[in-house]
Amino acid sequence: TYSLVFSEALLAPAIPSLAARAGGIFLPLTKALCVACGSEPEKGTEKKMGAYVMTTVFQTSTITSGMFITAMAANPLSVNLAAAAIGQTITWGQWALAASVPGLICLVAVPLILYVLYPPEVKDSPEAPVKAKEELEKLGPMTSDEKIMAAALSVTVALWIFGSKFGVGAVAAALVGLSTLLITGVVTWKECLAEGPAWDTLTWFAALIAMASYLNKYGLIPWFSSTVVKVVSAAGLAWQPAFLVVVLLYFYSHYMFASGAAHIGAMYTAFLSVLVACGAPPLASALVLGIFSNIMGCTTHYGIGSAPPFFGAGYVPLATWWKIGFGLSVFYIATFLGIGSVWWKLIGIY
Repeated sequence: TYSLVFSEALLAPAIPSLAARAGGIFLPLTKALCVACGSEPEKGTEKKMGAYVMTTVFQTSTITSGMFITAMAANPLSVNLAAAAIGQTITWGQWALAASVPGLICLVAVPLILYVLYPPEVKDSPEAPVKAKEELEKLGPMTSDEKIMAAALSVTVALWIFGSKFGVGAVAAALVGLSTLLITGVVTWKECLAEGPAWDTLTWFAALIAMASYLNKYGLIPWFSSTVVKVVSAAGLAWQPAFLVVVLLYFYSHYMFASGAAHIGAMYTAFLSVLVACGAPPLASALVLGIFSNIMGCTTHYGIGSAPPFFGAGYVPLATWWKIGFGLSVFYIATFLGIGSVWWKLIGIY
């Protein structure tokens, strides 16, 4: 299980689509492993191993998507909205560093927690390494295209991490990687045009950013923020408990959303403005809301891009999915706001 979890985490910075990464790459791998071990919903053996593995890989994918700006398509939207709201741009390194410690703790702890709360019937699977070795041998050595792809991804991720020191932005870094693949013929422009969801993301994000800007310009966000601040102030709360209340409202309101991007576009700027108005540290507030905009997808079977395909595999009943999602959400919040806040103090986030 840990091999799947950390393999997905290693690819997260380079594949900015959780649906493609977790649902398109790791779901087939996970299901193939479960089937190879004799765990199939159609045969009534989903609890043998599959239910535990499917739940674990899905839950940890929501963590990895929150650990890097480039791990989920909507994260750059959070960065842009935060820059407009607090006048400070979150860098790739700041986000990754802030999320690293609490994120790694969650990645290590979640498989253990689920092993206790939702254990597999089969505790050992000696056939899995054999099956993996057979499949690897079928693939053969890396082709030249695969080597170019690996090199392009490595350069792109390196520029995302260190590019700001040389004046290379995130968009320019992505263009370097894409141009390399196009020039070498690994990817064709026709294949790029066929990526409908990517073009949808580009179009909708532009609209969401413009809408958020005009909502702020015409006073809706300031009005909402001042109203919430008045309510919080009337309760006599200091910024710390006010911070907790606002973050919890933001997190659990995701039950009403079927998209992280839609949630961010609708609520991120307003809630960030409220936190800052209550006296919370601006950068820490922006990072918490940005990271939680991914993790809150753990709660339902529709709340984030990887949820529908994993739930649709049929290994986990709906009621169990929601119970596990809510229970782990409490653990995630406690970890990031507890251990995370100490870590952020140490690295100078606030």
